[in-house]
Amino acid sequence: MQNKNKLIFPLVFLFLILNAFLLTMPAFFEKHNIDRDVLIIANTLLFLTNFAAFFLQRRALQNKNPNVFVRSMMGSMMIKMLVILGAFLIYVIAFGKTVNKPAIYISLFLYLLYLAVEVMMVMKLNKQKNA
Repeated sequence: MQNKNKLIFPLVFLFLILNAFLLTMPAFFEKHNIDRDVLIIANTLLFLTNFAAFFLQRRALQNKNPNVFVRSMMGSMMIKMLVILGAFLIYVIAFGKTVNKPAIYISLFLYLLYLAVEVMMVMKLNKQKNA
């Protein structure tokens, strides 16, 4: 069980590194006209959704039926996409024409980073015996 909990470390590490960069470099973001608050919220939202998705997938891997894992992957992907889409729509409705496009593009890149880390973690988990 200890080894399985270590698998979540890359996700936590990515979250901490990104937050440290976002919190310690305000001049960089002001210089490039990037809304740091949007990125901090996006990073937190992506971390929480990927954290929940990982535990759903880990539980599904323990099931003998392989269809459970496929359903879990698809379900977690749909949940993540709907949560991100909902957050994006709330942001656009709340701020209208003052939406910070560079922050949105960077948030999309963060989504890809978190996706890559999630895939790496699930692949490591799948390689283990009695996953």
